[in-house]
Amino acid sequence: MKTALVTGASSGIGYEMSRVLSHLGYELILVARREDRLLELQKVLETHSEIVLCDLSKEDECKELYKKVKEKDISVLINNAGFGLCGNFTETDLDKELSMINVNIKAVHILTKLFLKDFVKKDDGYILNVASSAGLMAGGPLMATYYATKAYVVDLTRAVNTELADMGSNVYVGALCPGPVDTEFSEVADVKFEMKGISKKYCAKYALYNMFENRKMIIVPSAEMKLSVCASRLMPTRPLLEITKLIQKKKQS
Repeated sequence: MKTALVTGASSGIGYEMSRVLSHLGYELILVARREDRLLELQKVLETHSEIVLCDLSKEDECKELYKKVKEKDISVLINNAGFGLCGNFTETDLDKELSMINVNIKAVHILTKLFLKDFVKKDDGYILNVASSAGLMAGGPLMATYYATKAYVVDLTRAVNTELADMGSNVYVGALCPGPVDTEFSEVADVKFEMKGISKKYCAKYALYNMFENRKMIIVPSAEMKLSVCASRLMPTRPLLEITKLIQKKKQS
C-alpha cells in the first residue's frame, strides 16, 4: 500500500491534501501538534491513517519523526507546516520569528534531506514543499521574515529539482506557491487579504494534480497570482518593494 506523510495536516491545505491523497488510495501519516484536529480528520479519510504528534519548530522532534516512520515505505512527503507574521521588523516578536524560521525553513530542510536520500536510493518518490507566492517576490516589507523563509524554500526546491534532473532520477521535488488561500493563515499572521483567496480544497487538488501528472517544479494555483508573479519580474526592485509594502499595510488588521 502506498503511504504519504503530511505535516501540518490538522488544518488548511494540509488537511485537504490528506483527504485527496486518501481518495487516491494512499495510507496517511498525519503530523501536527493538535491531536483533536487529527482525530477529526481520521474520521473522514477513506484509507488507514496514523497520527504522529510533533512540534516541528524543534530540530530533535523533526529528526525523531523521520526515525519513527522511515521503515513505512513512504513514497510521498508533503512539507506543509508553516505560519506567518506581519509587522515592522523592529517591532515583531523575535521568539515567534525564530520559531517561524524553524518551522518554515529548518523542518522543511531536515525532512526533505532525510526522506530524499531514501527516495533517491529506490529511485521513486514525491516531495512537495508548500511555499508561497511570497517566495517568488523580491521581498516583503512588513512581512520580512515570512517572505525570506518562503524564498529559501523556493530556492532550495529549484536547486534540488535541478540536481535530480542531472542525476537522471525519477524522484520529484517541487514547491507549491499559492497566493491567498482560505485557511487559518491570516488569523495566525494577523492579516486580512485584499485579494480574494482560493479555496483550500481547490488548492490541494490543483497542487497534487500538477505534482503527479505534470511534475511541475513550481506550482502557482491561480491565474491572478501567476500574472502578479510575471509582472513582478518585469518591475525594478525598489518600486516592487514599495508596492508590496502598501499591500502588506492593507492586510494588517
